[in-house]
Amino acid sequence: MTDKFDVRAPFDGALLETLTATTAGEVENAFERAYRAYRNRKGWLPKVERIAVLRRVANIVRERREQLALQVSSESGKPLKDALIEVDRGIDGIELSIEILRNEGGHVIPMDINATSAGRVAFTQMEPIGVVLAIAAFNHPFNLVIHQVAPAVAAGAPVIVKPSPKTPLSCRAVIEIFREAGLPEVWAQMVLPLDMEVVGRMVSDPRVAFLTFIGSAAVGWKLRSNLAPGARCALEHGGVAPVIVAADADLSSVVPRLGRAGFWHAGQACVSVQRVYCANSVLDDVVSGLSGVAAAMKIGDPTKIETDVGPLITHAEADRVADWVARSGAKIAAGGDRLTESTYANTVLVNPDAHADVSRREVFGPVICVYGFDDIDAALAQANDLPFSFQAAVFTRNIDTAMHCYRHLDGTAIMVNEHPLFRVDWMPFAGARHSGLGVGGIPHTIRDMQTEKMMVWRSDALN
Repeated sequence: MTDKFDVRAPFDGALLETLTATTAGEVENAFERAYRAYRNRKGWLPKVERIAVLRRVANIVRERREQLALQVSSESGKPLKDALIEVDRGIDGIELSIEILRNEGGHVIPMDINATSAGRVAFTQMEPIGVVLAIAAFNHPFNLVIHQVAPAVAAGAPVIVKPSPKTPLSCRAVIEIFREAGLPEVWAQMVLPLDMEVVGRMVSDPRVAFLTFIGSAAVGWKLRSNLAPGARCALEHGGVAPVIVAADADLSSVVPRLGRAGFWHAGQACVSVQRVYCANSVLDDVVSGLSGVAAAMKIGDPTKIETDVGPLITHAEADRVADWVARSGAKIAAGGDRLTESTYANTVLVNPDAHADVSRREVFGPVICVYGFDDIDAALAQANDLPFSFQAAVFTRNIDTAMHCYRHLDGTAIMVNEHPLFRVDWMPFAGARHSGLGVGGIPHTIRDMQTEKMMVWRSDALN
């Protein structure tokens, strides 16, 4: 019997489409085809063909920008204005993949520098690593798939993508566009098994050379433990992003940036602003300002261009956020209300309990926690007192304060006078400790999906 499932809009539950789940046999067929394509070196796609496909994909996406953005908005709940930006980022990611192909091709290895290396030259070239298994999250259903598929195509590696069952339509659209652009079907395949035992077998399959996973830490680390020997992986999990606001910070810049980065996409981003450590001398002003931003942002139907904040991805997630806020032990300066079954008010909490879930775990909801401090080193210690380490930020006009926070904040990227949600797709993007493994960003992902193969030539003519 074939399993069917409904894809529904998180905002109002509207049925978007009914899909058929991928069976275990269909998954096996996808793996067999991908692995056979990788092992047939004569059939590898030449660079000129990969570049041509990527260029055509970028052009098709550009032509269908509004249609694709509306699909992102409908199935993920991301406001349409932000979904349009997501599609634009996807186009940039595709073009960035082309740039890497055009400009990176290996290295020359120094030889003829001692008796052993005399009469020799050596160089490297890049080859695809093998079959790539990509598992994507719901919160950026178009761009996350672009971040996995475009680098795989650029690297010349066959890729099998499993999107979130909550947001499969954007992934399917990406795969169909690549095929329309001339990519042979075997080089990018989408599978959507609902049986977690089948997903587990996919990850542990010895034909997987590289796993790219975007999702929760609990799932990511478990999947990594099941990889076959020799398989590489990159895991992108969440953070509990800390921000330091010094007494001398320019609050006219701080408040709108932190408010936007905390409530954007209803807080459903891995480096969304969550914990703000604020000098007590400006605490009230920051709380008041963030509360104003919270109230001013329009919450509602994400497919309307005037909407600033949409729903949580499921009613269960909205339930969880409401429960965490209720048990936070904080003063509620703004929000704290369930607006509908799917939406939650933009919320500002003041001095939550240090052991509450909102202080120690990723909220993944529209909640900003503000804590006062008198001693910046105590605030840094509190910010670091978690097993997560991703992007963090400091706001100050003092270069020494900025450098002190850069030195002492745990994180793989520290923003100065910018929120921790900041990202461009060519920069390294990496979680450390519980927050992930490996480095994301288009150039880094392409390199992860390749192996560097060296050739050494010896010739008497060089002596």
